[in-house]
Parts: sequence; C-alpha cells; structure tokens
Amino acid sequence: MYSSSPDNRRTGHLTRQSTSAWTPSPLVAGSAVSHAGAVAFAVVWPDAWIQAAGAVALNHVLLTAAGMWPRSQLLGPNWTCLPAAAAKRGEMAITIDDGPDPEVTPQVLEILDHYGVRATFFCIGTRAAQHPELCREMVRRGHAVESHSYAHRWYFQLLGLGSLARELQSAQDILTEITGQRPLFFRAPAGLRSPLLDPVLARMGLRLASWTKRGFDTRRNDADRVTASLLRDLRGGDILLLHDGNAQRTRSGRAVVVDVLPQVLDAARHARLTPVTLRSLID
Repeated sequence: MYSSSPDNRRTGHLTRQSTSAWTPSPLVAGSAVSHAGAVAFAVVWPDAWIQAAGAVALNHVLLTAAGMWPRSQLLGPNWTCLPAAAAKRGEMAITIDDGPDPEVTPQVLEILDHYGVRATFFCIGTRAAQHPELCREMVRRGHAVESHSYAHRWYFQLLGLGSLARELQSAQDILTEITGQRPLFFRAPAGLRSPLLDPVLARMGLRLASWTKRGFDTRRNDADRVTASLLRDLRGGDILLLHDGNAQRTRSGRAVVVDVLPQVLDAARHARLTPVTLRSLID
C-alpha cells in the first residue's frame, strides 16, 4: 500500500475564491511592446506599414505556436512537473481527465483504492453536473477534483477574454458547489490556450497544469503502448496524464485506463515513487 501526503480537504463547506496579481510573461510583455512599436512605426513612416503589419503577423504566429504547445511556459506559469522538493522526495502525480464517466470512473476509483493512492481528477463542469455523486465520491476517497473547463469546447483557445472568464467561472461554481472544494488547478482542453488565459487564471487564483508524460489513451487502444509511453524514464516529479472520460477501448471492450493504471502503479511502487495530488503540494 502506498501512503500519500494528506490533502487539506475542505469538504462540507464552500471556500472563498482567492486571486493573485497577474504578471505577463516575457513573451506576452514583449508582444505588447512590439504591437505598440509597430503602430508607432507605421504612423511615423506610413510607407512602411507593410513591414509593420508583417512584424505583428509574425508575432501572432509565435503566440499561436506557444499556445498550441501544451507544456509551454511562454504564455505564463505552467506545472509541467512537480516542484523540485516533491521530486526529491520521490513524489509523482497521477492526473485523470475528461470525467466523470458513470462507467469508467468507478472502476478507476476502485483501482486507486486497491493501491491506496490519491489522484487528481480534472473534471469537466457539464459532466460533473450530470454525475455529481461521482465527484463527491472522489473527494470522499481523498482525491482532488480540479477544473478542466465548463464544457471542454474544441475551440477553447479561440475564446475571447469575457468568454474565457465565463467558461472558467462556471466550472469553478459547479465543482465547488458539488464538492465543497474550490479547484486550485486548471488544465486547458487538449492543453491548448491563448495569451488571454493567464490573466483569467490569476484573477481566479488558479494554477495551470499540464503534464510530464502522456500515453494518448483517448486515441490508442493498445494498453501496452500507452503504458510504455507513461513509464519511459519514470521518475520523481512526473505528472502523468490518463483519461476516464473519452477513454479509448481495448479490443476486449475495456477502457484503456483500466488496464493501464495498475501497471503504472505497480511500476511506481517498484521505483519507490509516491503518488500525490497536486493540491497537496500547495495546501
């Protein structure tokens, strides 16, 4: 049996939402300066407006590319691994996305119970509203429920500032009301985002989290391939990504995560790694 760091769970009552000051990343700050410079350049030298527009377009390409790289730090802080102190202690994190799912999530919870570990579930607000009892059960068993947006829209990275704020706030409201535990972390749908996301996260007191390793278990139906991807050079500090929602099925019809998770947890035990929740590292 594993033992994990105890979570400071706030069940039974709602918690006040905290905020933090937003500091733009060097890329975002530089982009703002470059936009202003391009406008000034075009005003002073009107004939050079094509060059100014080209510079702005190139900057937008760079920002878009940064937003399409899930593990990028260019648009703002992003947990791609656990803090150094946790890695040194031999801690890692199992994160499970896109649920809750009425068929798969209970199986995942039973596996986690069998191994005595705690995981972080990034839940979709609309699915949580459909299956609130599963979210409550996650928290009751010591797991953490974090935000994976309200509706997991495929065009999430294209949303404007107001739409982003509404999407995240709706998820915060639903998940907090259901579990009594305000999400402290956010994972963008498919890991894709825009420069507008970071200031919204700061205002809501949320930390962006991606992953260290993923097995593409929403695309691959071969549990061994998924497991191999997750266990390659497994070490302390890793954040592993699996899915209970939108899970691919093996040839036998089982959700891939159900076959993969025990192998991952056996390997972690053999490597003397302790799975912890993300929030246990900041509570």
